[in-house]
Amino acid sequence: MEMQARVGRLLFKNPVLTASGTFGYGREAAELYDLSLLGGVMVKGVSRDPWPGNGPIRIARIPGGMLNAIGLQNPGLRHFLEVDLPFLRHYDTQVIVNVVGHDEAGFVDVVRGVHGQPGVAGIELNISCPNVADGLLFSQDPDRAGRLVGLVRQETSLPLIVKLSPNVTDPVEIGAACQAAGADALSAINTVIGMAIDVERRRPVIGIGSAGISGPALKPVALRIVYDLARKLDIPVIGIGGIESGRDALEYLMAGARAVAVGTAVFRDPLAPPRIVAELARELAAQGFAAVDEAWAAANPEARRRQSR
Repeated sequence: MEMQARVGRLLFKNPVLTASGTFGYGREAAELYDLSLLGGVMVKGVSRDPWPGNGPIRIARIPGGMLNAIGLQNPGLRHFLEVDLPFLRHYDTQVIVNVVGHDEAGFVDVVRGVHGQPGVAGIELNISCPNVADGLLFSQDPDRAGRLVGLVRQETSLPLIVKLSPNVTDPVEIGAACQAAGADALSAINTVIGMAIDVERRRPVIGIGSAGISGPALKPVALRIVYDLARKLDIPVIGIGGIESGRDALEYLMAGARAVAVGTAVFRDPLAPPRIVAELARELAAQGFAAVDEAWAAANPEARRRQSR
């Protein structure tokens, strides 16, 4: 089975990546398996300065997944460059740096910091986190999204992926603005905003009130958005949301995703990413495909016509 997957200028040994946030910077997973088995690692968000994140309660189980409101907690750019990136360089996998910021300058400073660093294959611009006060500032306005992407594009020649929010009227409109501003690819989606109520305490379960829904419940929403992005835009899409098996991954590929990222599944099964690589190979063979590329957009002919021109 030919498992290589190309996402714009990025070439992955297989199309299974780890989604930013749930995987940290790979240290815990590396105690269980060789990270080189993965197509790529999208690291937890990196900000210019350390972020403490939100207070408790930050995570809660719900039917079909989980709520999380971590708030992009991370040790900052300097720690990433001095500690986390050198660790990840030991593995034969593509490292994608997820970049976060409170404002345009914050994003730009991190991008400047990681540009040219050995071992960094690309950047994922996180404009869509719903769990910080300004997290959706850029993802809900096409003009702001385009402006931010344009500013970042001036600072780096690295492949630039923009992570989109489902918490908008039309994700395609935001994706089109990012494409026009110089994005090489899109990742879709971030979490859907939701809530749970503690009946006995008569208050929201999550400390800040609302939180992001992830896990299997997110998959139908994400699949629809990936499908629409792939058939209406010209840049590739990485599918994220509720991927727990090789069959889930294959659905995303057939919908038009060039690769997928596994997130919440790692909390229940830390070995999920390499397991899904193996399962996907078996699913492809069972469906008569000889390569990942043959399955791409098999259920989305308009995407295949548009992006094959």
